[in-house]
This record gives sequence, structure tokens and C-alpha cells, in this order.
Amino acid sequence: MKAYKGVDGKVRLFRPQLNINRLLGSAERVGLPLFDGEEFLQCLIQLLKIDANWVPPFTSGSLYIRPTFLGIEPRLGIGRSLDAVLYIICSPVDGSFSPIAKPIQLLADPKYVRAWPGGTGDKKIGANYASTLMVQKEADSLGLHQVLWLFGPEHRVTEAGASNIFFLIRDEDGYLELVTPPLNGIILPGINRQSILDLARDWNEFKVSERELTMAELQELVKQGRLIEMFGCGTASAIAPVERIVFKDPSGVLIDLRLPTMKQHNPLFQRIFQFFSDVQLGRQKHDWAIEIQ
Repeated sequence: MKAYKGVDGKVRLFRPQLNINRLLGSAERVGLPLFDGEEFLQCLIQLLKIDANWVPPFTSGSLYIRPTFLGIEPRLGIGRSLDAVLYIICSPVDGSFSPIAKPIQLLADPKYVRAWPGGTGDKKIGANYASTLMVQKEADSLGLHQVLWLFGPEHRVTEAGASNIFFLIRDEDGYLELVTPPLNGIILPGINRQSILDLARDWNEFKVSERELTMAELQELVKQGRLIEMFGCGTASAIAPVERIVFKDPSGVLIDLRLPTMKQHNPLFQRIFQFFSDVQLGRQKHDWAIEIQ
């Protein structure tokens, strides 16, 4: 999660209880002993009171907060640890709050998967990242920014890099629909993901769906001009518009999909980013923001 110093000089957290609940769920999945989430939140608030000067001003970045929970019971064999240590790493990070986001380009290769049913893909654990690093190197070699993770023989779209993904499409009747893959056990339940769903449903301007989308469907939407926007979201990336997908089909052929995300007037991703920024920086009062006083 991140702490933000607002236009009024106050430090704020954005929906921290959701992060803590996810951490507890992840700890339970790997057999670590659990802790009191509310007590941890109060400890975090006290930490930010002490380290408030480490939170950059809103014009230059934020304070990245990484709670870390490790089993420390000494053993050579494999087994759950009954002893654990919970600590927090904080670091100031750059980050522009300009609504003009830089678009990203993705590699989609069905040869690789990030997660699978019954695994830990829907949990926040370090092991999930190890298998992604080599594939990220392949994306780098093609001049692309991240990996669009696919799953199954249908090549279902799941995540982009370490981010959740959204698609704004126009259905066959001309109505707009915001689509994101469902939480089916292989999707991380992102805090920004949930916030976008909550916000879009509150706006009630278009249909909001949590449903599967395959690469074949995505290609057809692009071909028909019915894909309006695609963007990722996460703690590090905030909102990241996608302008291109390079899809390596099973025969090894590279299919280049150019997306119109950056060509839209007043795009949805920009509106969402602006709303989040206004809440995080105190320009708009909202119960998603917790002030550190």
C-alpha cells in the first residue's frame, strides 16, 4: 500500500483495511499464524505519525509501504511455521499525479501461466513472482513493458504483469460495458480493482461485469472497433493504460494488436485516476481515505 501527503499537508492511507484483510488471507493460505488486523492498522498509523516526514509532498511521490510476514521457526524439513515475524518496510517512491499516464505494451504468450486453480495466485505471497521473472525478460527483449498472463486452452486473459486488468468495450447493441476477469482463484483481489468496480457501479453510467474474456474475443473486439480502452491497475502502477498487445499464438506467430486507449476523449482510465488522486490527496473527502492525525 502507499501513504500520500495531500494538498493540505496531511498524510492519508487508501483503504488500508482491504490490504490487511488480504494479507491475513494470504497468511492463512500458507499456514502462518494469524494476527489482529485492527491492532496492526493502529500500529501502522502510529508508524506514519513518527515517519510522516518521509512521505514525499504530493507533487513528487508517495511512501511505499510493504508489510512483510515471515515464518521464522528454525527447521530443515518442510512444514508450517508456528513462529513468525511481521514487520513493515517503507520507502519514498517517485510517482506523478498527472492524469496524463504513459501507455504500456504487453506480451501475451499462452506458453506461460502465472497461476492455476488450487494454487496461490489469488494470494499476496512472494512465491507468485518468481516464475514471472524469466517471462518478463522475454517481454523486455521485444521492447515491451509487461506480460499479459493467459490461462487455459481458451487463452483466457487474467492479469497484466502484477496488475489487474480492465476493458471498456461496446457491445453489439452499442452499449458500453466495463469488463474485468472474475476472482476465480487465479486472480489477485487488488484493492484498486475493487475500488474501480465500486466506483463504476456507483457512477452507473455503463454495465459493469466480472467475466471471462479470451484472446480470440479480444482480437475480434479490436478488429470490429468495439474495444474502447484497456488498462491495468495496482498499487505500484496506479492506473496504466494499454496501447498494444503482442500475442504469440500457439504456432509461434506474433500478432500485433494496436489498441485505441490513448485516442479517446476524456478516457475512463483518466477519470478513474483523477478520482483516486483527488481522494488520496485530500481534494475530495471520502471514507476510503484514512487521515493520519
